[in-house]
Order: sequence, then C-alpha cells, then structure tokens
Amino acid sequence: MTTRDYLVVYAKGAAMGAADAVPGVSGGTIALIAGIYERLVGALAALDPQEAVALLALVPRLGRSDAREEFWVSLVRMDVPFLAVLGVGVLSAVVTVANAVHVAIADYPGVTFAFFFGLIAASVVVLLGEVTLDTPGRVGAAVAGFALAFVLSGQAQADVLPGGLPVLFVVGAVAICAMVLPGVSGSLILITLGKYETMTSAVSEATDALLGGDGAAAVDPVSTLVVFMVGALAGILTFARVVQWALEHYRAATLTFLVALMAGALRAPAIQIGAANPTWTAASAAAVVAAGVVGGGLVLLLDATTDDLDY
Repeated sequence: MTTRDYLVVYAKGAAMGAADAVPGVSGGTIALIAGIYERLVGALAALDPQEAVALLALVPRLGRSDAREEFWVSLVRMDVPFLAVLGVGVLSAVVTVANAVHVAIADYPGVTFAFFFGLIAASVVVLLGEVTLDTPGRVGAAVAGFALAFVLSGQAQADVLPGGLPVLFVVGAVAICAMVLPGVSGSLILITLGKYETMTSAVSEATDALLGGDGAAAVDPVSTLVVFMVGALAGILTFARVVQWALEHYRAATLTFLVALMAGALRAPAIQIGAANPTWTAASAAAVVAAGVVGGGLVLLLDATTDDLDY
C-alpha cells in the first residue's frame, strides 16, 4: 500500500475506535462502510499462531539481511502491517476521541445520538447495493439480522451474570465480536450482559491505583482487564474465521445479514434520542435533525472520497 493508503487506514482505525466506545455504534460498521471490512476479517483470520512462533525464532537472526527479508515477507503474508496501522488508529481514538464522545453524551445526549443515528442510517443507504433479497435464504438472513440487532439494541439488563474471571473471559470473547460484526457495538453487548459498569469501573480503579503507586489495590482491576482482553483476543481470532468462511461460501446472504444488523441497530440511538427529549420543542427537533444530517453527510463524504482506494 502507498503512504496515502496507510494514512487513510489509520484514520479509519481511529473512526472504528471512537465508534466502539459508544453503545449502539459498532467499529465493524465503520469498517464495512469504509471499505476495509473484508480486508480486516481476512487479516485477522490469516493470523497463524504457528507462524507467529516461527517469526519469534527469526528475531535473534534479524542482523542478517536474508532473515530480515523472510521476517518481513511473513508479516506481509499475514497482513500484519495493515492490522498494526489500523490498531494504532483504534487505540489512539480510544485514548483521545472516546473521552470527548463521553463528554458529548453526558452534556448533549440527544444531539450526539442523533449524529450516530445519521451515521448508521447513511451507512445502510451506502450498502444497500450489497443487499439481495432474491432467495428465501437471503430474506431469512435479512430478517434474522434485523431482529437480532433490534432486540439487542433495546436491552439494558442488570448484572445478572455471575462474577468471576472465567465469566469475564467469556464476556470478552463475546463483546469483541462487535469488531467484526457490524450493527452491534461491544459497549452495547457489555450493557446487555450487565458488565459495562464492571469493565468501566475496572479501568478507573486500575488507573487510580497505578497512578497512586498502590500495587495491591491494582491487582483485582488489572486481573479483570487482563482476563477480559485475553478472552477478547481468543474471541476475535475465532470469530473472524467464522465470518471469513461465511463470506467465502455465502457472500450475498452474509452481507445482507450484516446490513440488516446495521438497520436493526438504529433502535439504540433512537431510544437515546427519545430519552434525551421527553418534551420536544422546535429548537430541540431542529438540533436533532441537523445532527443527523451532519452524521449522514460525513458517511456519504467518506464513501465518495475513499471509493478509489485499493486495499
């Protein structure tokens, strides 16, 4: 890829990271509308633990040109450079942009979620060309995708799951699927499973303890985060292979299912918009409409300006 391509991949990774921090908006949705979804799924599915071990064996010999060439060829074959640039974009957004998003949700929830509604709605419009309903199987895929996202995006259950690190491992594996499953956000899954507050509290407690130099107090929250991340790694590597298989064997039905997921997920920001505006006025309605138009416009602009990129 060219330097421009890498910069755009970084920007799209940042957009994915910002989206994943918001309940109701999926980083997988951003990847899909940005034209890197299949590349992302394929790269994740191509990660081979055995080849990774072989790469580690080359590290002591990287002083030799043949070893360096073999090392780089292996990285490119697994598409690691693409994943690395995308990952840096995701992490940088989580650290920076996500904080601004949370402030916006706290101070201007109606307008913020209207922006997200516009973003998702325009994404569905952009991807309608991928939807085909000419067979019973594809109609079933569309109905199933819409229903799944619609139900999930309307849930906000209490912490009904038992505690313990094994449960958090499974929760991490399930929540991370949002990275490769457009329409359902990881944060929304955590809310549905009743573990959103658990994870956000763990991040806050670990940060406070580590900055305060209290190692003993950091043990429990750090353990929670580590187990969650290990589960997430296992989940994304496994689920990516499932999605890749589905795209290879049932491409039209799979894409129809994914776009229907996005349409069903519109319920989440719609609920938030309604909750933030219990009493509608002309001014609040205008602000919501304007924010939705801006969100949709940005998606259409992104689609128009990156359509020529070859990943």
